[in-house]
Amino acid sequence: MKGNRLLNIGFGNFVVASRVIGIYSPTSAPMRRVREDARAEGRLVDATQGRKTRSIVITDSNHVILSAIQAETIGQRFIQEDEA
Repeated sequence: MKGNRLLNIGFGNFVVASRVIGIYSPTSAPMRRVREDARAEGRLVDATQGRKTRSIVITDSNHVILSAIQAETIGQRFIQEDEA
């Protein structure tokens, strides 16, 4: 079932690849606002395991997931999942 493939976002954490809308770098001001809005609304999932946030994953359910893995690395994993 291709729609249920999991995307590794680091440190034993996974998201369903088909639910991912975008993978972003957390350094821009708009992404910082997205993170703070999600925190205030209870839509933030912190999967960094206490490490520095290096990417932000946004899902189709409007959840915002923080990861300690670089956005480029997660993007490559996403592409590999799509090709499999």
